[in-house]
Amino acid sequence: MNTELTVETAEAGFTLLEFLQRRIPAATPGYLRQLLKKGKVTSGGVALTPEAVLTSGALISLPDSGRLQELMAVVPDRVSAIEVLFESRELLVVNKPTGLAVHSSVGHEHDNLTDRVASLLKQRGDQFSVAPVHRLDLETSGPVMFGKGRQACSRIGALFMKNEIEKCYLALVAGKAPGSGVLYSTLTAKGKEKEASSAFLALYRSDAVSLLEVRLFTGRQHQIRRQLAALGHPVLGDSRYGGPCPPEVPRLFLHCSRLSFVDPFSGAAMTIEAPLPDNLNGALSALGGTV
Repeated sequence: MNTELTVETAEAGFTLLEFLQRRIPAATPGYLRQLLKKGKVTSGGVALTPEAVLTSGALISLPDSGRLQELMAVVPDRVSAIEVLFESRELLVVNKPTGLAVHSSVGHEHDNLTDRVASLLKQRGDQFSVAPVHRLDLETSGPVMFGKGRQACSRIGALFMKNEIEKCYLALVAGKAPGSGVLYSTLTAKGKEKEASSAFLALYRSDAVSLLEVRLFTGRQHQIRRQLAALGHPVLGDSRYGGPCPPEVPRLFLHCSRLSFVDPFSGAAMTIEAPLPDNLNGALSALGGTV
């Protein structure tokens, strides 16, 4: 008997591959692509492609497969999966993998980064509460900072509000991008027009792809993806904004690689780095690039 999954409101606009990676995290991108290539995933009796954009309420039918059922039944080890990049008495910075939401939301009520961190602290016997002081998009990987207690959250949150935390990302984009540049634009966020700015530096360029280091000066939703697409160099793996999705690229090629700031508690200059994930490193090498 086929299994049916319903696309939730928060998942509207996802591609089918993004949706399945989110719902079946134990399945590798290669396995899912093969499943889709065989036309085994349908909606309304029509086979869907990996790039099909989903709408809220759509029913996605999966084949009657024992292997697929096994993968869907896998529950991630929430605590052991957490990679701590830095910890002090007031701060905790962890490396968020792609496909994991920072906060509880529709489809992520029982597994999200905040709950995983809370489980880690509970397992260690810590009594204080923690909360994230910023966020990364679902598909983006990299460091997320948590404050330990209200005062820590308030003081670190103030740094983000004042743009006193430098945020650097790595993005592999289509085509030969300029060597460097500054991007200014107006983006719609929650029905309002807001200014957005960032700067980029090319670390590698070929006629086919460019690896860019992007510094964010504002934090609008999907800002990097939207600004680079408008520049004519969309991020690879980003079908939502016109980015090509070659088989070598298993996911959105966008990763937060570094946070730099002055610790408001110790006064020390801090740089917290998260290396490029193995799957993105492999994709970069396959396309001839280097970091």
